[in-house]
Amino acid sequence: MQKDLELLGAVRESFKRGVTRDFSWRRSQLLALETFLVECEEEIAGALHADFRKSGPESFLTETGYLRSEIRFALNHLKAWMKPSHVSIPLIYQPAKAFYRPEPYGVVLIIGAWNYPLNLALAPLIGAVAAGNCVVLKPSEHAPHTSSLLAEKLPCYLDRSAIGVIEGDGEKSRELLLERFDYIFYTGSRMTGREVMHAAARHLTPLTLELGGKSPCIVDEKSDVRVAARRIVWAKFLNAGQTCISPDYVLVHHCREMELLREMQQALREFYGADPKQSPDYPRIVNDYHFQRLEKLLEASSVWSGGESDPAERYLAPTILRGVSADSLIMQSEIFGPLLPVIGYQDLAEAVALVQSEPEPLALYIFSSDPDVQELLMRQLRSGGVCINDLLFHAATPSLPFGGLGSSGFGAYHGRAGFETFSFQRSVLRRSLWPDPGLRYPPYGPVKFALLKRLVTFFH
Repeated sequence: MQKDLELLGAVRESFKRGVTRDFSWRRSQLLALETFLVECEEEIAGALHADFRKSGPESFLTETGYLRSEIRFALNHLKAWMKPSHVSIPLIYQPAKAFYRPEPYGVVLIIGAWNYPLNLALAPLIGAVAAGNCVVLKPSEHAPHTSSLLAEKLPCYLDRSAIGVIEGDGEKSRELLLERFDYIFYTGSRMTGREVMHAAARHLTPLTLELGGKSPCIVDEKSDVRVAARRIVWAKFLNAGQTCISPDYVLVHHCREMELLREMQQALREFYGADPKQSPDYPRIVNDYHFQRLEKLLEASSVWSGGESDPAERYLAPTILRGVSADSLIMQSEIFGPLLPVIGYQDLAEAVALVQSEPEPLALYIFSSDPDVQELLMRQLRSGGVCINDLLFHAATPSLPFGGLGSSGFGAYHGRAGFETFSFQRSVLRRSLWPDPGLRYPPYGPVKFALLKRLVTFFH
């Protein structure tokens, strides 16, 4: 821990010296991070393959390629984001100038998640660096190869005096949380999120929690079922279902249920072949604990398609479940794996009631060509984000804030939202020393007070 404390002390000192405040430093670090992603792309893909058996194309699309887009977006807009915002001043306080400007919090702790171990560590880092903060980054120990790569390679590209990487298990995270940071950004489970929030409260530290939840996908009776099926299958089984915004369950109008199931089964064959275990594009479960957890859910469910597993490889086939009810074991918590319940409903009110019975999810997916249905569902159902007639891409758009609501977290990032999350708005009022009328100063007689009341109420 002594080495970690020394690193923390060094980055604190760098912030005190103002190392990170200038536009030039922020720009240089973002460019250096992009260089890391380009020059180490093969090593990154190798680490992700070792952790998940993730394919090169999937690693690029969901990790390195996405991060490079975020960096480019930040570089293109950073100067505008940093500009102060000038505001008007009531006549009574004239002559003066007033503005507020975004300033960095200071030293930020970022705790990454294992399911997208590069993306979910570096995407918040982009926002924190763009905002001018020093950063201590704690990658997830559950993706050890990616964590090791970040610890080894990032210091070769980024300013070591201001950005540090600390590896370790959950106990290491708890030790770090005992220290005082100026901002904490955590991505992970609700249970650990509560611990992080409790730790932050000890120091009154502001924080962002990016958690998860059971994100529903609703398919109405007039949808294009074939397109919906292909998009749902792609989004659900990306990263073997280990995605915090993957569709956790599908609600489909009963008259289209069998058609949707058949189209989903066909899409699985097209994407991964007759035996997904042999597909180079289908990943594995991250560790034995999560594999065993998912097997228990599978044993308690009715399989429509898939269901095969191999503990030696931590392989769990992309699996579609049918005959699931609201009180089924698999509906009691977020699945976070390649098991997809499909539930038929009679009318939208029934679908809405089921979704409302769960805590607010991170995402809501709607397949409908009817704008009235889309608006109805958005009005009646709360979620961190909404994607209509597709899935996941609302989280890949840099100009859209991404974050949770209620039990799925709070705070947002990506693009400008990330810059603003890691900044606080500092208000500044600049006045001249003259004139200096005596009206503001005591003693306040009846006439003087009456005049002051009129001036204050009139000029506001």
